Amino acid sequence: MGTPETSREPCPDRILDDVGGAFGMGAVGGAAFHFIKGIYNSPKGARLVGGSQAVRMNAPRVGGSFAVWGGLFSTFDCTMVYLRQKEDPWNSIIAGAATGGFLQMRQGLGATARSAAMGGVLLALIEGAGIMLNKIMSEQQQQQQMVMEDPGAGLPGMPPMGGPPGAEESSSVGSWVGGWFGKGKEPEPASSGSETKVLESFDAPPVPSFEFK
Repeated sequence: MGTPETSREPCPDRILDDVGGAFGMGAVGGAAFHFIKGIYNSPKGARLVGGSQAVRMNAPRVGGSFAVWGGLFSTFDCTMVYLRQKEDPWNSIIAGAATGGFLQMRQGLGATARSAAMGGVLLALIEGAGIMLNKIMSEQQQQQQMVMEDPGAGLPGMPPMGGPPGAEESSSVGSWVGGWFGKGKEPEPASSGSETKVLESFDAPPVPSFEFK
């Protein structure tokens, strides 16, 4: 399974890909949000018209804001890949912090530092969640492969496929009892179908005779 870093587009094409994806996400999400908000704020009888008008006015703006953020993030990410010559979560974390700080540069140094810290923490949480998800999925795939190779290997309480369920326990119990009472249970000789066993503690019943008296 590919990681989020290796499954993305290569760096020059990654910027355009992220710009388009961010614009689509922002446009769809902003359209849904402002449509509901427009319906709520419009008077009765004109709710649908007010919702559609709010979508036309605000959805492109939200999509553009998302596109700017995605483009800057991908640009900083590609810059870090070029400088560090490797793909890892630190590139995304640094790019998120740089993007947040760059977008707030006009608000002063304090706002820039706060926005950069927030962007870095947000991207660190996203990257951590992605790593945990990939780890869980890889462990599940390994367990499925083990179960396919040996059906009893991944199930608790299932014996291995080599012998019957109670073979090892019965042999261990027999050896323990035999150690206490002098000897274990001796194996019985194999008997054929023609032989008969007579119980020594009971007398055999008399054989009936069918002679006419």
